[in-house]
Amino acid sequence: MNMLNEKLSRIKLLLTDCDGVLTDGGVYYGEAGEEFKKFDIRDGMGVERLRNFAGVTTGIITGELSPSLIKRAEKLKITELHLGVKDKPAVFKEILSRLNLLPEEVAYIGDDTNDLEVMKLAGVTACPTDAISFIKDVANITCEAKGGQGCFREFAELIIASHQKVKTVAATNQTITLNTGNKIGPGEPCYIIAEIGINHNGSLEIAKQLIDEAVAAKASAVKFQKRTPEICVPKDQWEIMRDTPWGRISYIDYKRKTEFGIAEYATIDQYCKKQGIDWFVSTWDVEAVDFMERFDTPLYKLASASLTDFPLINRILLTGKPLMLSTGMSTNKEIEDAVNLVKGFDENYPLLIAHSTSAYPCKPEELNLKMIHTLGDKYPGLPIGYSGHETGLATTVAAVSLGATFVERHFTLDRAMWGSDHAASVEPQGFQRMVRDIRDVETATGDGIKKVYESELGPMKRLRVNISDEYKDKSLA
Repeated sequence: MNMLNEKLSRIKLLLTDCDGVLTDGGVYYGEAGEEFKKFDIRDGMGVERLRNFAGVTTGIITGELSPSLIKRAEKLKITELHLGVKDKPAVFKEILSRLNLLPEEVAYIGDDTNDLEVMKLAGVTACPTDAISFIKDVANITCEAKGGQGCFREFAELIIASHQKVKTVAATNQTITLNTGNKIGPGEPCYIIAEIGINHNGSLEIAKQLIDEAVAAKASAVKFQKRTPEICVPKDQWEIMRDTPWGRISYIDYKRKTEFGIAEYATIDQYCKKQGIDWFVSTWDVEAVDFMERFDTPLYKLASASLTDFPLINRILLTGKPLMLSTGMSTNKEIEDAVNLVKGFDENYPLLIAHSTSAYPCKPEELNLKMIHTLGDKYPGLPIGYSGHETGLATTVAAVSLGATFVERHFTLDRAMWGSDHAASVEPQGFQRMVRDIRDVETATGDGIKKVYESELGPMKRLRVNISDEYKDKSLA
């Protein structure tokens, strides 16, 4: 590792100016004549990736007093926000003192005269390609991108790469910690997902009832599905008429009615947080990921049908959130290609793989649960789980005994309800039994170390002819 990479690997905080770095310095006006700043989505992703892949936080020191900047920082969870600053070096020193950081643990990216003195204090510095000349002279790195056009992201990726070169990742027993604090991996309680999907039938009230029942069953999470119907439904199927609870309507209108929008998901987000249960979605298209980035869900699920949709996978990877791949209807080569895509993006990306068979409902002879071992052997270090579509419960419990670190089952209030997924779903009482049985299996599995329990000493005295010396002095009453 060269000297610059070594310096970058020490960085714990990246501070940045606003105008000329996070924006292009222009002033824009909305329809009502209000001023706002224009931010690049790549730079926002850079903040997320820094946090997720290098443990590096971001702060902003700027002379600006922009409401749009405050909103942007809130969305990106940037709490180290200093607006209207006249003396940047003083603020820089205060941050170091308060956070107990050394100068070499802080990087700074700036572009103009008022950044010069603070750049002299930072461990590593960078500037956009359109920075003024004497800032370029003092910066360690001059980015290829302009301000507001990805220069922050460019610098962030260099920091991430340097951290990963010195990061040692265990090849086995990798555990993924979600932003909710829950963990998925070997040695952790099985992460049990109640897949609501579209079983809410377009009703927010039914969705709330399902969340309540999942909480009562002690599930770890509920999962929904998010599609953009105009993208996911083939055009030649749009006008096919279908009998639905809303009457006889076209297939595209039916799909639109079963999709939740921003108001419904905002309610679900608040409701799940209040109930203390994780929630996330399977996204079926790139626009659906853009939509879901409004919310701070702990991971993304990729449905089996989407395993070969590389643009969708790439878009999810840019979020930096853990990705759960489902492998139904897929060949070994297709699974390998998807995993290689993720690993090519980032060798240590938080990836989970679910064995699945995409038949609804699935016959027991096609469940092939030994694939859990096969995937575990092929991808050591990755949490392996199971997404089941069978009608019984025992096989899902068996998947946990075979090593599944997470399981997913479709969930409904009533299997007789109208809709495509209800028949292959589990009702509330069944889900409660399944969770209970999984927890019993986990408790019963033990640690694999042979021991004689206190409860066995009485039967030992009554039934055994010869008692080992190590137990002769113990109370056998």
